Amino acid sequence: MDLNQVTVQSTDITQSINFYRLLGLTLIVQDEHYARFELPNGNATFSVHYTEEAKISNTIIYFEVNDVVQTVENLKSKGIEFIKEPTQEQWLWHEARLVDPSGNELCIYTAGENRKNPPWRI
Repeated sequence: MDLNQVTVQSTDITQSINFYRLLGLTLIVQDEHYARFELPNGNATFSVHYTEEAKISNTIIYFEVNDVVQTVENLKSKGIEFIKEPTQEQWLWHEARLVDPSGNELCIYTAGENRKNPPWRI
């Protein structure tokens, strides 16, 4: 089994497209109700689907990068705001948090070996 894609809600497709392009995703499909992106690495894709009214979600989308601090600085220079600055977490991940234009929470993180093999792995 492999992860194909993750889809989140969008109250404004154009605004979402602009936002995710700033994050570095490549737009590959677009219509008035849907947009799909390729990520710079890996095979999974990411998409947004139009909804008239945003629904509250507890889901957090994680995007892994090599350097959280540099990535956050780069994204801030493009006007993207963060709700949590880069932090070394107790679960051994270095991460920062932001929300997209529709309120979906995103995490930019680096985990290295701890991504799949933390010291407490079963």
